[in-house]
Amino acid sequence: MIMRIWRTRIDEGRAAEYERFAAEESLPMFSGQPGFLGLLFGRAGTECAVVTLWEDDAAAESLEASPNYRETVARIGATGLLQGASTVERMNVHGGQLPGGWRME
Repeated sequence: MIMRIWRTRIDEGRAAEYERFAAEESLPMFSGQPGFLGLLFGRAGTECAVVTLWEDDAAAESLEASPNYRETVARIGATGLLQGASTVERMNVHGGQLPGGWRME
């Protein structure tokens, strides 16, 4: 399993607009991708993160090559909500526990 972490900064005065975009645009886009397992949206003031879980490296790479993903990234970029550079990290999941009883040791 792969954990993909996308980090960005936003205009805090437009946080509600960012969160609406995440729920209405990003969530459905991620959910439609092959190998998608789940996600978390996080925000602390202007700092935002989207943590997605993927079956494997191929699924995470497929996301980044997906026209639907690229269109969504272009749309949020065009809104002016994001400030500064965004970053992406990918890591292998080596353990954890999630609601619903999923556990990896």
